[in-house]
Amino acid sequence: MDNRKRPGNLYSSANSMLYLDLKDIIREHALPNLPAKALFRFMAVCRDWKLHISAPFFHHTQSLCCRAIAGIFCQAHGNPFFLPIHPNSSGVPDPSLSFLPEPVDIKASSNGLLCCQGRNESRSYYLCNPATKQWNKLPNPTAFHGPDPALVVIFEPSVLNFVPDYKLICAFQSADFDDAIEFEVYTSKSNSWSVSGEICFGAKRRVLGSGVHASGAVYWNIVGGGIVSFDLSKDRSQLLQNHCYDRNCVLGTYDGKLCKAAINGLSVSISALVNVHTNTMQMQSRENMWERVKIVSLNGNMFDGVNATNCDIISVSSDVLVLKSGIKLYSYNIKSGETAPLNQPDSHSYNATTCVPYVNSLVSL
Repeated sequence: MDNRKRPGNLYSSANSMLYLDLKDIIREHALPNLPAKALFRFMAVCRDWKLHISAPFFHHTQSLCCRAIAGIFCQAHGNPFFLPIHPNSSGVPDPSLSFLPEPVDIKASSNGLLCCQGRNESRSYYLCNPATKQWNKLPNPTAFHGPDPALVVIFEPSVLNFVPDYKLICAFQSADFDDAIEFEVYTSKSNSWSVSGEICFGAKRRVLGSGVHASGAVYWNIVGGGIVSFDLSKDRSQLLQNHCYDRNCVLGTYDGKLCKAAINGLSVSISALVNVHTNTMQMQSRENMWERVKIVSLNGNMFDGVNATNCDIISVSSDVLVLKSGIKLYSYNIKSGETAPLNQPDSHSYNATTCVPYVNSLVSL
């Protein structure tokens, strides 16, 4: 008889140990990198996985590991809706955000947290996690932010910080100066707002585009050229050069740095901010503020035959570009070069006026 086939011998034990080790590796090292929707499905694998995925510590670990853009939250004039890049693995149970106490307008997002503003008279701000339906209502700000506030959420998960520490920054039109904006910051640690003493002259709220956070500062694109920056640690703002006067110049992050993406014909140019101090250098200085890091070439075959020269950029990151061609949205994987349409819920939602990139995280509020 072949002793290798006996269940109690060394060969069988080695196989069992190998299987257990592989199971542990998947549970400890693979699961935290998966988006929320996939994890909810994997809870049905076994009781052990269900308990593991349900644990608050795992939610914290997943928020650290899963940082890729999973899709786009969009809104036209009705309820919000979510367009996942990979529908089988990423998604939220209630894309219309009806779990919130009132109808809302989506404003900004950061690593799984979505900022919304209520439509009722009080115009309250809400921070929520659409994947888990958890939400917080923020206290009213001290300043008047106007009918369409320029908001940026800052949430950077930390290994040692199990309670999410986030900030909300709003750039609003100054009441004292016509050609200036001011800033107010909400901090979750103190659960309060604070108006900065800084005033940025030369910019108006109505010309600010969407904002983004990178390397401790917040940036808003100025429609028509230029960027407003606000450094939270120094409590300082400045106007940065941005020789991109196209209306479709979008800010994002690339390898942790602020980047801008602009489309010209069939080419998308992505440049990263490498020197924010060129504004203060001598006129003859050859130091460049921006460095081109990627060129993406488009063609009509990417977009179901739609003319690629009519594309608009919706979002840019190190991993994915989201583009709008006609009434449809597409994702372009920067590393693989693959393009995929984002499935949209119905025809009346196609012309979305607000599009916010979203990470499918389990972060707890």
